[in-house]
Amino acid sequence: MKDIYLAGGCFWGVQRAINLIKGVEKTVVGYANGTVQSPTYEMVKTGQTNFVEAVLVRYDEKIIYLEEILELFFIFIDPTSLNKQGNDKGTQYRTGIYYLNNEDELVIAQKLHNLQTKYQLPIMVEFMKLKNFYTAEDYHQKYLEKNPNGYCHISSDKYEEISQYIPIQLKKQ
Repeated sequence: MKDIYLAGGCFWGVQRAINLIKGVEKTVVGYANGTVQSPTYEMVKTGQTNFVEAVLVRYDEKIIYLEEILELFFIFIDPTSLNKQGNDKGTQYRTGIYYLNNEDELVIAQKLHNLQTKYQLPIMVEFMKLKNFYTAEDYHQKYLEKNPNGYCHISSDKYEEISQYIPIQLKKQ
């Protein structure tokens, strides 16, 4: 299993989207790369802790590659938007990719470079090694499963597109 941390606006919708990907074994919503210890949602939403709402993505690389996860991630974020996704505004809603393993750095850098060729505006996706991650409060975990009519900035057609994706390794079988 490998871990990557993704941020793309409100973590409720990001978690829901990522959970649809075949090969993803576990997701946890939380707060990444901030400046205080043990942040709460109330602290993070002020925008003064430098935390971003993020999702820990644990995936089976025998089923899906990091490159594929990133391609699916790019489907449901606006990579050119700074500190905003949908109606979510503020630094806590910035987009980001946070890695643990140095070998992932090159993969991410290449994917972002390739993504930039598709846009005239600059790509605003933050990309760096994970400094810290704190699990969000229980009521945030799988929030949209518990509250199907809850707010989400990701459209249902994006969820449908992600759920239909078959990883390269599964196509080979």
